[in-house]
Amino acid sequence: MGHIFDLKSARLYDEWLNSPGGVLLDRLSTDLIVRLLRPKRGERVLDVGCGTGDHLLLFHKLGLNITGIDASPCMLDIAKSRLGSKASLQVSMADDLPFEDNEFDIATLIITLEFVDDPLATLKEVGRVTKDRVFVGVLNYLSFDCILKKFISFFHDSIFREAHLFSLWGIREDIKRAYGDTLIDWGSVQTMPAFFVRRYSRNSNTYPLAQYCPFGAFIGICSKMMYTLRTEGIRIEDEVKKGAESLVDLPGF
Repeated sequence: MGHIFDLKSARLYDEWLNSPGGVLLDRLSTDLIVRLLRPKRGERVLDVGCGTGDHLLLFHKLGLNITGIDASPCMLDIAKSRLGSKASLQVSMADDLPFEDNEFDIATLIITLEFVDDPLATLKEVGRVTKDRVFVGVLNYLSFDCILKKFISFFHDSIFREAHLFSLWGIREDIKRAYGDTLIDWGSVQTMPAFFVRRYSRNSNTYPLAQYCPFGAFIGICSKMMYTLRTEGIRIEDEVKKGAESLVDLPGF
């Protein structure tokens, strides 16, 4: 089932998002999400683990048709207060989605896999309902910022206490196992824990070395869904021979 956010957890999540570090990470990761997804107006997007609705608001501003699911009613209550009738919101587990195959053009998992029991099953289920692109955004346990936050979470209430963090290599392997040798595009963003360093983070993230650093705090991967049709090779002469034999068995032959 994974970690389902109660009211206390939902408030902690919102507090983190509204902290200086959370605001910076949200700003930088938003740039990365838009750059990798390249969304088009009118596309249908499903945000899996939509939480309090931050990314749904982003997708709405970009002109997308938005749907969000989350396992936490508390999170969805906050999202509904922000979005009103702009989005379709449902309580659902990420590995058992109440949608048809290929129902959405895009699906996103943004800081969601950190809180599910089976990331691979979740990726497969999200791929089932998506016909074009899946974006996965995860927190990187190899980044200095995330290491520090994970350490602090053992002494203070924090969403990082329950989070299972990823590495670039680990999440790429999970995506490969879920979707095969799909086409992917990826990037990362850098954040630093100290304020005097954070103030320079936005400019530093414009450099290619920073945008593709495997030790960034947030890693984003966009996968292009690919569908294959397997056919069975049948020799024509074998089928002709079988047809001739069946004619011999008919009356009058």
